[in-house]
This record gives sequence, C-alpha cells and structure tokens, in this order.
Amino acid sequence: MATITSASFSSPADGRDRSNSFAEIRAFWRQFLARAFNPYRPELHYMRGPGPACRAKHRALSPAVQSMVAEIRAAKALRSSAH
Repeated sequence: MATITSASFSSPADGRDRSNSFAEIRAFWRQFLARAFNPYRPELHYMRGPGPACRAKHRALSPAVQSMVAEIRAAKALRSSAH
C-alpha cells in the first residue's frame, strides 16, 4: 500500500526553485497514478491447492494400475465381508 505524504513549499526566491517544485509535483502525480492504476493484481491469481487440471492428470491411470487398484479394492471388500 502506498503512503501519501505532504510537504509545505516556501515561496521561491528565483524561477529555478519554482520549476524544481513543479517537477517534484509532476513526479509525485506520475508515481501516484502509476501505482493507483497498476493492472498487476497478484491476489487475483493466488491458487488454493490443486486445480481441475491437476486432478484430471492424477485420475488418468494406466490400465495396469487400474487393474491393480481393482484387485486391491476387491481384496478389501472380501476381507471386510469375512469379518
């Protein structure tokens, strides 16, 4: 978050101080507008855990792994029905 500070300007004795203060004011507003309207908002792109692409990738199992998982589930079902 940007902090805005104010400074008091004394009346300049010659023209160079006046142009310098004008340049400072211009620089302040340029920096202020650049920060205020910056399109980069990282909080909008923050991810909380794996998304649907990651879940789909991990669900796609090879046929060999699918048959092993089916055998394990069948063995667990037999074991739980025997008790």
